[in-house]
Amino acid sequence: MTASKLYILDTNVLLHDPKCLYEFKEQDITIPMTVLEELDDIKDRKKNVAAEARHAIRAIDDIISTAKDAGQITKGVQIKLEGKDRVIKLGRLSIFPDHELTTRQGFLPDERNKDNKIINCALHLQATFPHRQVILVTKDINMRLKALGAGLQRVEDYRTDQLVSDIDLLPAGHQHLEKPFWEGVEQVDSFQENGHTFHRVDRSVLPDTYPNEYIYDDSKDFAARTVEVTDEKVTLQDLGYERLMQQSCWGIQPINIQQAFAMNALLDPDVDLSILLGAAGSGKTLVALACALEMVIEDRRYNKIIVTRSTPPVAEDIGFLPGTEEEKMTPWLSSINDNLEAMHEHDERPQSSVKYAIEKANIQFKSLNFIRGRSIQNAIVLIDESQNLTPQQLKTILTRCGKNTKMVCLGNLAQIDSNYLTALTSGLTYIVERFRDFNGSASIHFEGIFRSRLAEYAEEQL
Repeated sequence: MTASKLYILDTNVLLHDPKCLYEFKEQDITIPMTVLEELDDIKDRKKNVAAEARHAIRAIDDIISTAKDAGQITKGVQIKLEGKDRVIKLGRLSIFPDHELTTRQGFLPDERNKDNKIINCALHLQATFPHRQVILVTKDINMRLKALGAGLQRVEDYRTDQLVSDIDLLPAGHQHLEKPFWEGVEQVDSFQENGHTFHRVDRSVLPDTYPNEYIYDDSKDFAARTVEVTDEKVTLQDLGYERLMQQSCWGIQPINIQQAFAMNALLDPDVDLSILLGAAGSGKTLVALACALEMVIEDRRYNKIIVTRSTPPVAEDIGFLPGTEEEKMTPWLSSINDNLEAMHEHDERPQSSVKYAIEKANIQFKSLNFIRGRSIQNAIVLIDESQNLTPQQLKTILTRCGKNTKMVCLGNLAQIDSNYLTALTSGLTYIVERFRDFNGSASIHFEGIFRSRLAEYAEEQL
């Protein structure tokens, strides 16, 4: 019989996934008092993670509030998961009063270090319950190393919400065929609908394809998009390589086929969510902004462009100095201005052209702190630097999508600034995998760097 496990949760685990209390199945969970103090400190800050802290506190309260007395909270309260037709009993949740621990040999100095207090709590429980597996769960790599160095036998990362084991396994959104597409096709049913040409082929031709994946080969003639996948057949929309490369939005044309795929997805009214990933300088923001301007000003499909992003930790509170929300967010969204200037650099009066585009397209810079609770109608929303958002934060933004609204997520998984995220646990990785089989979304991974020769070399060598 295997020894029962006792998991001790760090603050960053609860912030990363406030629902994590229900993910440890029949195993017991302990939350040190220090973690509750950290959550309390974070919940009132003007930070993006404040909402996650409040959510985690409510989740703990939902379980602990069923306790009959204070003693039961220390011993453990039954975690119950309400099902449709039954209640599932999981492990027990307890609060450990680690503030009562006295310094002893082997403990780390914890006068001002809350991480050390949590590690000391784990060491105490390991010594108190030698028959149990005591496991500290934290997303802080350095804390994991310190805990192991201090003598804790089991330390783990929280990976329950990790959808892929390797970032390279993420779908690229496009599939390059080694040989010409038509050489591998024995039977095809071609037809036309609403001015478009479609080909229905056997599933064996493209066994791993999924909705809105782009297919191309080296012939520079064939290019298509998967529009329907069944057990036996795959239906492709014929796009034509040259037609894709000749697209133009607000004076911008694609440099390579990946940018062309992105333009096609952005301009398609049936694609509600476009996810553009790629290295710095690959053209994500330029292509997205050009298509957004085209759809708002020229096609009049939307009334406005809303631009938002995850601000760096030092600026999560946009401040109380004079100025509108847009004025305060402008420094953090300067990439939009940079790209607008690049699009109009050959105009007679570039600054006037940029000002015209901002006013005509009704470009609004919004803080993520004020996105919650909104319902955004008739707009195209650009979410810049979305690799720094948690799955919960991206869910909050995407659920703001109202009637006739398109969401565009831009990000580079190699440039994550958040203390709580890695490339595998980023909200951007999460939505790429979760929306893979959704007909209303398309994910495109950009290739190539076109910003400058220096930027390209730096991306490759550093």
